[in-house]
Amino acid sequence: MVDLSTSYMGLSLKNPVVASSSPLSDDVDKLKKLQDQGIAAVVTHSIFEEQIRHESQELAYHMEQGAESFAEALSYFPEPDDYRVGPDQYLKNIAQAKKALEIPVIGSLNGVTVGGWTDYAKKIEEAGADALELNIYYLPTNPAQSGQEVEQLYVDILSAVKKSVKIPVGVKIGPFFSSIPNMAAKLDKAGADGLVLFNRFYQPDFDLEQLSVTPNLILSDSNELRLPLRWVAILYGHVEASLALTTGVHTSLDAIKAIMAGADAAMMASAILKNGVSHVKTLIRGMEAWMEEYEYQSVAQMKGSLSQKACPDPGAFERANYMKALTSYK
Repeated sequence: MVDLSTSYMGLSLKNPVVASSSPLSDDVDKLKKLQDQGIAAVVTHSIFEEQIRHESQELAYHMEQGAESFAEALSYFPEPDDYRVGPDQYLKNIAQAKKALEIPVIGSLNGVTVGGWTDYAKKIEEAGADALELNIYYLPTNPAQSGQEVEQLYVDILSAVKKSVKIPVGVKIGPFFSSIPNMAAKLDKAGADGLVLFNRFYQPDFDLEQLSVTPNLILSDSNELRLPLRWVAILYGHVEASLALTTGVHTSLDAIKAIMAGADAAMMASAILKNGVSHVKTLIRGMEAWMEEYEYQSVAQMKGSLSQKACPDPGAFERANYMKALTSYK
């Protein structure tokens, strides 16, 4: 019998398969079903900075600013009543989840500024969350804002939250930094207990009939695994923070690749949304069968075996693979 146990941000997990933040985690009954199918931990759906502050005059001002000049601007922001739950209900959901589940429950806090809303992290901890994931979804649009300023924003948010809680804190980042290893090192130094690679920046579409911006959520597939897989393999062994791979984990082989790259956890949502919660059990059984066939005794034995930790010059290695990929296409 293979040993699938692992550790993520200091949390003991029975296997590396974690449900990432999604609508799957907004209800205790759904979470129970995930647990019954073998999921090792759950990241709750995100509570947004805008939800915590939505009654403030500042947010009301920004949501109404320009609406009379450009009617379609109204479609850029959701109405306050459209949010799934408010801050108080979110905390109740975490408390209920902790009572109902035996697996770790990781809260998710989504914001883009440093301010009073970061104090909400303490309330998530008090509600019983075992850890916290900072989902910093920030798309810089100001040409005057430098890359250094953007990076410092992430570090400042992490530092503010780390000061207010004692539970582990992970940071979910996107892939659009000029130097991902350097950014990872900065967050690692600032105290990140985990790094989640990568956040998906959803691309809106245009409705030409209504002349409006249309949200367009497309679920991931296994092809999207390659980007986080590459960077997990590069970062493994170079940061102390736990590594989680998210986006593109759909099959047991995807999860195994994530572990071999160096991830402590393989996070998934789209695959479950597409295939149902029973897909979790199918994926875990597939991992066990593959490990038995290839004589791996444990996840620990596999972890990082395909990373670049042992490569003396990862940059040259990547360059060589790039050249080989282009020249070998027929």
